[in-house]
Amino acid sequence: MKRALLENLKQWKNNATRQPLILRGARQVGKTWLMKEFAKTEYENFIYVNFEFDEDMKTLFEADLNPERILLHLKAFSGIEAKPHTTLIIFDEIQEANRGLTSLKYFSENALEYHVIAAGSLLGITLHKHVSFPVGKVDFLDLYPLNFYEFLCAIGQERFAELLKTGDFQMITSFRTKYMEWLRQYYYVGGMPAVVASFAEKKDFVEVRTIQKKILDAYESDFSKHAPVEIVPRIRLVWNAILPQLAKENRKFIYAKIQKGARAREFELAMAWLLDCGLIKQVFRVTKSDLPLKAYFDFSAFKLFMVDVGLMVAIAELDVKTLLRRSEIFEEFKGALVEQFVFQQLTQNDSLVIAYWASDSLKAEIDLLVQYSNEIIPIEVKAAENLQAKSLKTYCQKYNPKTAIRTSLSDYRKETWLTNVPLYAIGSYFKK
Repeated sequence: MKRALLENLKQWKNNATRQPLILRGARQVGKTWLMKEFAKTEYENFIYVNFEFDEDMKTLFEADLNPERILLHLKAFSGIEAKPHTTLIIFDEIQEANRGLTSLKYFSENALEYHVIAAGSLLGITLHKHVSFPVGKVDFLDLYPLNFYEFLCAIGQERFAELLKTGDFQMITSFRTKYMEWLRQYYYVGGMPAVVASFAEKKDFVEVRTIQKKILDAYESDFSKHAPVEIVPRIRLVWNAILPQLAKENRKFIYAKIQKGARAREFELAMAWLLDCGLIKQVFRVTKSDLPLKAYFDFSAFKLFMVDVGLMVAIAELDVKTLLRRSEIFEEFKGALVEQFVFQQLTQNDSLVIAYWASDSLKAEIDLLVQYSNEIIPIEVKAAENLQAKSLKTYCQKYNPKTAIRTSLSDYRKETWLTNVPLYAIGSYFKK
C-alpha cells in the first residue's frame, strides 16, 4: 500500500534539525503499518514497542528518563541494540506509558542521534490529564485515511493516480468515465486501510461494509473504555448527530439539534474528546475573507466532518447499488457526502488553512474556503453536473478573489471568473 506520508518521513529522517517525531491520527488509519514500513525500507533494523499490549514495558519510563537506561531496557526487551542513525525506535500507543511523552524531551536534549517515532490514537486526550508535554522538543506529522490518489494506487491504478498530479486536464478528461467509476467506489469504500486492502484484493462490497462496521464498533467501544463515564452518553449524542447535521441544507452544526434544549457548554467536553482522538474535524466560519484566515475564525459557528467518507456512508447504511448506479434516492444526502469527500482530500494538505464563509444575512454560503500560497480561494462543492454558482458569484462580487473554484462532476474548464475542477481531481489540484 502506497502512503504519501512515507515521503514526509524520509524528509524527517534526513533533516539535520530532526527531533523525536510524534505521528498523530485516529485509530485504524494505518499508523503502525506506516511506521514499520518506514523502518523496513529506511533503516537497518528497528525496535517496536506497543505500550497498549506490552504490559511489561508500561513502566519503562517510571524509574528515570535517562536515555541510556531506556536504551538498555529496550535491548533486553527486543534483543536488538539501538544504533545511532541506523536503528528506528518506535513507541506505539505511547499515551499508555506513564511519562512516555515526557521521555521524548530527554531524547531530544541528550540522545538526538537516536531516531525515535512515537504514535498514539488518544494523544490529545492524554494531554487533558495534565501530562507533561515536550513542547518544542518534538516534530509532528498527521496521518489520515487514504485519500483518492492513494486509493487509486492501492487498487492497482497508480498510473491514473499519477496522471491526476500532472494537471494535464486534456488527458485526464479523456479518462473521465474511469475516474467517475473509481470515485463512486471511493465514496463507498472510503480510505480506512483495512477496508481498502480488502477491497483491492477481493472487490467485495459486502466485506467492505462488514469491516467498516467493525471499525465503527471499535470506536464506540473506545467511548466507554477511555472517556470519563459522565460524558460517554454525550459523546454518543454528538457522534450520532454529525451525519444528520451534515445532511441539512445549512451544514452548520447546531447544538439544539442534538437534543431538545441542548446548549454548547453541555457538549463541549464530549466534542473535545472526539476532536482529540481524531474522529471528527471542525471547520469554522470566517467573518471576513482576508489574510490570515485564522484571524477571522468565528468559533461559535462551525461544521463538523467525520474522519472518513466510507465510514460516513456505512453509518448512513447506504446500499452500494445506490451509489454505483447513480440513484436519486439519496439526492438530499448527496451534497453532504460530496462535501465530506472534498474536505477529506483537502485536509491532508498541511499547506492549506480551511474554513467556510457565510454572508451576514446567511443567504449566501461558500462550502469551503482555503488559504493557499498567500491567497484566499473559495471552493463551491456541487454533487452533480449542476453548474449554478449563485453563492460563489455573491462572494466574488464582494471580495474579487484571483481564483475561484467550483468542483463538480463536470469537466475541467477555466472561465473568466471561476475554474471548474472535477471532483476526482480536487485533491491533486493544490500542490504542497
